[in-house]
Amino acid sequence: MSWKGFSRGVTRAPQTIKAKFNLGDNTKDAVYLDAERRFQELESETKRLHDESKKYFEAITSMLNHQIEFSQAIAELYKPITGQLSDPDYKGIEGNQEGIRACVEYESIVRELLETLQPELEMIETRVIRPADELLEIIKVIRKTATKRQHKQLDYDRHRVTFKKLQEKKDKTQKDEKTMYKAERDSEQATQDFNYYNDLLKDELPKLFALEREFIRPLFQSFYYMQLNVFYTLHERMQGINIGYFDLTLDIEAAFEKKRGDVKEQAEALSIVHFKATGIKKPIKPIPTGKLASEGKSPNIGTSEELPPPPYSSTLSPSDAATLGRPSPTGASWGAAAKAKGAAPPPPKPKPARLSNTPQVEKATALYDYEAQAEGDLSFITGDVIEIVKRTSNENEWWSGKLNGKEGQFPGNYVRLN
Repeated sequence: MSWKGFSRGVTRAPQTIKAKFNLGDNTKDAVYLDAERRFQELESETKRLHDESKKYFEAITSMLNHQIEFSQAIAELYKPITGQLSDPDYKGIEGNQEGIRACVEYESIVRELLETLQPELEMIETRVIRPADELLEIIKVIRKTATKRQHKQLDYDRHRVTFKKLQEKKDKTQKDEKTMYKAERDSEQATQDFNYYNDLLKDELPKLFALEREFIRPLFQSFYYMQLNVFYTLHERMQGINIGYFDLTLDIEAAFEKKRGDVKEQAEALSIVHFKATGIKKPIKPIPTGKLASEGKSPNIGTSEELPPPPYSSTLSPSDAATLGRPSPTGASWGAAAKAKGAAPPPPKPKPARLSNTPQVEKATALYDYEAQAEGDLSFITGDVIEIVKRTSNENEWWSGKLNGKEGQFPGNYVRLN
């Protein structure tokens, strides 16, 4: 854009905004507005005609090229995967040799068909696409004229409003008289320019519409006949194909089933087609019995779920009870045993607070279900969260805890510290 055009655009900007939002006094010619609407339709539909004609031309060419590529892909699949290609000394015959020959023959027929249709496709280019291009060029010139008319209308409205304001002003000074005289001349010139372009388009756009109808009529007729020639040539050439590989005496579905045979059932019988990458249960690795015995564990081969530790028995000996740090659940029997054995050892001194690392509030989650076996035991089920009251560093001893407002003892190896 030149500097002159830019400065005019800035000058017209206020009036452009008013016209866009229908503010103030704007000129409206109903006859021209209707012609402008029809011209916009002609412009958009001509562009669409050009694009769709070009797509049709490219679609026919692409269809034949894809047919050639399809036959080439089938031929590659028919070729042997092993044998002659991987082993030069192999003397056997592999692959579908008959199918490969049919693909080569089919490809040659389609290439010949593409060459036969080339003149018809070129006629689409010369008789449909190129005339649409020429019509688009004419429409571009008319669009420039319509844009010029729009600019002249903005100038006409702007100068007319300015002159009208100066006319209505009272007590005009000499400077106002000079300004009004200049505004009157600008208004007259803008009126002449606007009327010229406005009348020109109102007079000649209807003529263009009539010529456009005459232009489309032979264009559409040429496209119709060329399309018939393309389809007729395709049908005639394909109908005359005589490739022994294809059994044309059967319908499509029957011919497909005959060619396929039982290959589907054979493929489904292969275990590899049912292979799943996830969800397969992994075999359990056996552990030597000697190692388990040395670690004091019992073998648990063949089960994927870990079993809970054995429940603590209520018939433990006094020595076992002293080892586990749990009071006697049956005081009478254990008391007699203690007397027979002698005086009980003194209880251990409490651990100093400075050596304890146990937090003030500690919790543990139950790994297994536990049912109280003696008075003072704490029952719980898997998943319960138990508040630890007292525990030792050895999980094979009895700990104290609270659950649902009840306090009691429980085996430490039945829970996991949080």
